[in-house]
Amino acid sequence: MIRLLIVDDHPIVREGLAAILEGKEAFTVVGEAATGEEAVRLSARERPDVVLLDLELPGMGGVEAIGKIMEASPSTRIIVFTAYDTDERIFGALEAGAKGYLLKGTSAQEIVRAIQIVHEGGSILEPRVAAKVLTRVGPRRRSSRELSPREAEVLRLVAQGFSNKEIARTLRITERTVKYHVTSIYNKLGAENRAQAVALASQHGLL
Repeated sequence: MIRLLIVDDHPIVREGLAAILEGKEAFTVVGEAATGEEAVRLSARERPDVVLLDLELPGMGGVEAIGKIMEASPSTRIIVFTAYDTDERIFGALEAGAKGYLLKGTSAQEIVRAIQIVHEGGSILEPRVAAKVLTRVGPRRRSSRELSPREAEVLRLVAQGFSNKEIARTLRITERTVKYHVTSIYNKLGAENRAQAVALASQHGLL
């Protein structure tokens, strides 16, 4: 069961998300918050698996709340769910530790999939957000070492949003081996996380 916390200052948004997600057998909503401060308190108390967080909040802003939530509950993973896609908000949230960035208007099916991906250790970006990440990353010199055929397979699955566990199952290898390949991919591409690896791989024509 994936335990969720929904953070948005608009009651209708919180209630709508809660109604959608509570209807899924794999999810349970353990709390709703209207402010960043309240989100931090609930995270410390409830230790949710995933937080859906708007960035535009009264008082403590969403970006600041990301860091505070992670301090209060280190195992919690955060997905930004907002109407804004400015560079400042996107990169502020990702640098603070958000594992996903969705824009309001995303379908219920996509929200559910994003929660599952992030909960299983992956990351996911709205296509428009991913494009901005690609632009910001800019050209980098790739290592002279090419990706191995297995690393290329792993990278393609990472780009599709597969978690390490799903990749291991798909390729019939151990999860430990997947982690080894992912680390090697990071080193070869000069990436620090999955989203950046995918962005750099796209830029270098590896996907």
